[in-house]
Amino acid sequence: KWFPDAKLNFAKNLLRYRDNHPAIISKLEGGYKQTITYAQLYEDTAKVALWLKYKIKPGDRVAAILPNIPETIVSMLGTTANGGVWSSCSPDFGVAGALDRFGQIEPTILFACTSYNYGGKTFDVMEKVVSIANQIPSLQWIVWVDPEKNTSMQCGHVSCTDFKEIMEAQAQEIEFTSQEFCDPLYIMFSSGTTGTPKCITHSIGGTLIQHLKEHRLHVDLKREDRFFFFTTCGWMMWNWLVSGLASGSTIVLYDGSPFYPGPEALINLAQDEKISVFGVSAKYLSAIEKSGVEPNLNQNLENLRCILSTGSPLTSNSFHYVYNKIKRDVHLASISGGTDILGCFLIGNPCLPVWDGEIQCAALGVAVDVFDSDGNPLKHDKGELVCTKPIPSYPIGFWNDINNRKLLSAYFDKFGSVWAQGDYAEKTKNNGFVIHGRSDAVLNPGGVRIGTAEIYKEIDKFNQIVESVCIGQSWEDDTRIILFVVMQKNVVLDQNLISSIKSNIKENASPKHVPSKIIAVGDVPKTRSGKIAELAVREIVHGNSIENSSALSNPESLANFMELDELDY
Repeated sequence: KWFPDAKLNFAKNLLRYRDNHPAIISKLEGGYKQTITYAQLYEDTAKVALWLKYKIKPGDRVAAILPNIPETIVSMLGTTANGGVWSSCSPDFGVAGALDRFGQIEPTILFACTSYNYGGKTFDVMEKVVSIANQIPSLQWIVWVDPEKNTSMQCGHVSCTDFKEIMEAQAQEIEFTSQEFCDPLYIMFSSGTTGTPKCITHSIGGTLIQHLKEHRLHVDLKREDRFFFFTTCGWMMWNWLVSGLASGSTIVLYDGSPFYPGPEALINLAQDEKISVFGVSAKYLSAIEKSGVEPNLNQNLENLRCILSTGSPLTSNSFHYVYNKIKRDVHLASISGGTDILGCFLIGNPCLPVWDGEIQCAALGVAVDVFDSDGNPLKHDKGELVCTKPIPSYPIGFWNDINNRKLLSAYFDKFGSVWAQGDYAEKTKNNGFVIHGRSDAVLNPGGVRIGTAEIYKEIDKFNQIVESVCIGQSWEDDTRIILFVVMQKNVVLDQNLISSIKSNIKENASPKHVPSKIIAVGDVPKTRSGKIAELAVREIVHGNSIENSSALSNPESLANFMELDELDY
């Protein structure tokens, strides 16, 4: 237990400013823009907090199916001001995916949108929300959130209201509920691609102190900064971004496709809104490079001082792209952590040089190491990324996990009292780190351990390839490497390209890294936070079913890997 005598409130810490400094700049892909000051944010939160005051008590769960808009933040702040526990997912989740999550935590209130926009299309979700609500017996209220219209659609046993009606109340001073440091704040969810999602529960104080440390010290976040991360409300980076309010900075929200109406959409946002800290996924940087976007020629990014990248390992190719084609004097910080700790194990440092292909350092106050399979520290070799001492943002548990059985199994089975993160990593001579992929996706051809990121690093150099997924296939009492690639439009995977890919991998990695087969497919499965689902592909290739395909953003892509003749010889 951390700071057992401390009392605090999460929302109060995020609402410490009440002036006319911009708190939120929100932009939708269609161009609609909204700016909310810290004074307005407090006032709007006060109205939601007042409405919730007699409907929830501390510890009650409030769920949300919402886009990345200001109303989502206001709803979260109103919930946590009253001591409620917040949990959200993005509106593209299907009924089964949402129920897998919210069905476990029994929310009392559901904030939900009526529709959302993506890629120039509008998707109506009201019937889906009603279906979800009707299957959660604990639910008492739906709050319909639609900035453009009033909504009165009713839902079986659940009472309904409109967010706009809540906003009509007279704002009052918020009576913040004082809570313990280790009381629950957020319930996050694992991807759930290999089973029912784990309900990872994070504490009020642990989340706040972790995010403030990472923002203030590792990102050097200041009041005058405009802080952006491309995320949905179903990914932990949303929670991380919102905590930027505790530093008094302006957080910039974007909802929609990052490639609509063109691949330069987010770069234009950075220019137009004078963003100083710009956060995206590694896959995004690779994608805009392959689309031919050259911001240093076409955009004015004079305010941009830091680019954050996460979601998967950032390749050397992308490091060079950022410095050659985006901005030469930017601080490029590849960061790595997880929903598991709602923060970072490895992160950037504005006081250190950036080394090609490396994460700069371990996070302050986090005892990160790399162990071999016997639990011995490794200096400059590949092994399991571990944390050898407790940190405040370790989860306080999984929801309804009796005696912490699932939590202990997830993180402490390998090394006893030492946390194993599940990443295959290496400590460099610069005291930085390289992530070579997930340790459960490590390939073992001929008994040699190979991280999938080592292969993706080489594939990233081929502009003919949009994305790829690499797995190990059990074959003749060994493992062989199979590489699946998605080709650019009108590009064919011919023998010359296959030979070139293999030659490149052999020369820059090793002969052991060379795939036995390279196969073109139409799409690869991804989690809803955009990560390639390697384990799902491996299961399908071996003839196994996927327990929870609803956890994928594109489950139909699994058909690309079923009963492939090329894998029979």
